[in-house]
Amino acid sequence: MPSVFNKSLHEPVWMDVHARSAMAVPEQVYAWLKDPASLTRRVTDACEGCFRVRVRFQGWGKALNSETRLLQLGLREICLIREVELLCNDEPQVFARTLMPVSSLTGAARQLAQLRNKPLGKVLFADSHTRRKQVQIARFLPQHKSFQSAVSHLREVPEELWGRRTLFLYAGKPILVNEVFLPTLVDRVPGPHRV
Repeated sequence: MPSVFNKSLHEPVWMDVHARSAMAVPEQVYAWLKDPASLTRRVTDACEGCFRVRVRFQGWGKALNSETRLLQLGLREICLIREVELLCNDEPQVFARTLMPVSSLTGAARQLAQLRNKPLGKVLFADSHTRRKQVQIARFLPQHKSFQSAVSHLREVPEELWGRRTLFLYAGKPILVNEVFLPTLVDRVPGPHRV
């Protein structure tokens, strides 16, 4: 599979987390992007106050072009899309968008459709059989859908954001988790590998 996918107006260009072009990522952000641990746990540890998850949207929809390819979806296959914010003291630190194909929500993975305000990371990392298949990173700009969703609460909108997406196998089923890191986290807390 190529390390860079075709461009789209609504999504950034994705690259493998260890690609040579990843060297352009600011060091503070890259430490967060490449960290293999549970992001929920890392944000909780960095939060000197109340951590919680706020669900912004959950419903059925279509994946974006590169997501369809990564999840190997049929042209008409839909996903359960869940968009949340990870909050510290009610201030968003991370915007996350998870895609769960209909075909993945069977067996033990059915519980993922009923998470409500429970962090997805707690479920994924609690199961020793969960596997990371692929991790990609990208620079998000104002024309990208996830950028607009991530910064909708900010008074001062940054010129760019960085994020990653991880293709997990949970109960043997593919789940795609997109995470956009906000300045409230990366500008305030040293990256996990520098703590």
